[in-house]
Amino acid sequence: MRIELEVIKNSKLLTGLYRYKVHHLLFWFVYHYMWWTIGIGSAKEAAINIFFSPYTTKFLFYFVFQAAAVYFNLYYLIPKFLEKRKYPEYLFLFAFTTSITVLIITSGYFVTAYVANTTLTELFGDQTFVSLLKSGPLSSTLASMTLAMSIKFAKNWIKSQQRQQLLEKEKIETELKFLKSQFNPHFLFNTINSIFVLIHKNPDMASESLANFSDLMRYQLYECNEAKIPLDKEIDYLRNFIDLGKLRLDNTVKVSTNIEDQIYGNVAIAPFILMPFVENAFKHVSQGQDQKNWISIHLSFSEEKVLFEIGNTIINQEENSPDDLMKNSGIGLKNVQRRLDLVYQDQYELSIKKTKEVYKIRLHLKLNTTSVLNGVPIVPVTSLHS
Repeated sequence: MRIELEVIKNSKLLTGLYRYKVHHLLFWFVYHYMWWTIGIGSAKEAAINIFFSPYTTKFLFYFVFQAAAVYFNLYYLIPKFLEKRKYPEYLFLFAFTTSITVLIITSGYFVTAYVANTTLTELFGDQTFVSLLKSGPLSSTLASMTLAMSIKFAKNWIKSQQRQQLLEKEKIETELKFLKSQFNPHFLFNTINSIFVLIHKNPDMASESLANFSDLMRYQLYECNEAKIPLDKEIDYLRNFIDLGKLRLDNTVKVSTNIEDQIYGNVAIAPFILMPFVENAFKHVSQGQDQKNWISIHLSFSEEKVLFEIGNTIINQEENSPDDLMKNSGIGLKNVQRRLDLVYQDQYELSIKKTKEVYKIRLHLKLNTTSVLNGVPIVPVTSLHS
């Protein structure tokens, strides 16, 4: 069994090497044939010179030794010296390799004359070794080396960009999952605590709250695991949460909601984007006897744009900046602002205002029509300002 595995492994290696050589042999043949065609001015005459004339030997010298120099540079000199920033050593060895290659190719002119059993002058005109060296081998070798290096560096750059994009994508996905998971424990804690209080105050309300909580958990565990979900589902979830919050507040706070009933179509939204604002309002709303206590929630939808406004009274205190308030409003608001930056970028406008008595949030969000592929929403990206 072990021998069979070794045979299979060696067979795959040989197959890979064979394909690799064929691929590169074809490239170098086409490369040199192209230059011969340009030099002669005829593709047919170039093919005749390469295959059916004494110049075949000259072609082989260019073909073989330029390829050897290129691969020596790509797979030995660059990794061992250039990539390790040994620039003087690399430049010296690159120049040395190029010089040796040029000398060998130039000597190929004399070998060509010898194989053809004729003189150098009859084949190439009145030329010396130096004039032959300058006429083709030097410029051609430098061009081959430069082309190969350009291709390699371009491939490396493309792979680096693709890898960087993949890492960025994985980083964003990981961060989004982290931010979403941070919101869930906060929500669960508040909801369970509310039901616990209601059990002693009003068992009927506690039963109703538990039913709402069950719906919320079902939604949270099973229906909102995608990157984008239908807007109508998110709004239903929002309504359930508001009803649950009203029961906890009893009659100490007036809660007014204006969520328009309409058909939202195939519009999708990131789950739990709106919820932290509502949770924050119920958490920080004032409940003092000497002031009016209220929460106002408004949500409208038009032309794939959501306008979400929520305000609540707060305990009288010195006025702070919106940034300070965000820091003091728990982890939910900071997370949702970060998620908005990651998911919607320039597709949203968020305004946070606070006075000594009232805290207001206004979110203008551009959504998109979603199509479903294998259960996964595919959402096109457009700009809020377009």
